[in-house]
Amino acid sequence: MSAPDAPATDVAATAVPRPTRIEMVCTGNICRSPMAEIILRALIERSGVSGFGGASGFEGASEFGGVEGAAGIVVTSSGTGGWHVGDGADPRTVAVLGRHGYDGSAHVASQFDASNFADLDLVLAADRGHVRELRRLARRPEDAAKVRLLREFDPAAVTAGTLEVDDPWYGGTADFERCLAEVEAACHGLIDQLSDASGRALAR
Repeated sequence: MSAPDAPATDVAATAVPRPTRIEMVCTGNICRSPMAEIILRALIERSGVSGFGGASGFEGASEFGGVEGAAGIVVTSSGTGGWHVGDGADPRTVAVLGRHGYDGSAHVASQFDASNFADLDLVLAADRGHVRELRRLARRPEDAAKVRLLREFDPAAVTAGTLEVDDPWYGGTADFERCLAEVEAACHGLIDQLSDASGRALAR
């Protein structure tokens, strides 16, 4: 007597969820984008928000694809240039993060790798120059569409029309404080959208 056939496997039901992947980008990956990476990671941990596996849940991003049921959120950062690869964050970045309860001491700068576009859901740029450079590097329209300005997620910045995070590198303590305030507000807005998107996915 032959053994019974094995039950068919439902691929959709057994597919392993992937995390939502967000990369923050500035010029050298020592000031603005490390702030954004470190702050967003901390806010994710504090809020307990989970990912949803694609950018389709974000406002104004209906053209994005995505895999629902993601397992968490991975946040990274990089620079469009390679001058500081392997360096730590600017000491002033580490200092301002520390004053606000964040730890930037372990950051190691890297350069954006266009081959990672396929694995990323959002690529959030500090200013419009970075947006132009990143979209130039994108090989597919769907990858170019993943590139957004970080401050697009701050409703107050959208209302004011101030969507760029100016580089604090040439300034002093006040410039780094201003940079952190802008980045933190945008990250809070992003957390709100992640929470909304995760809730919608769970309700389906």
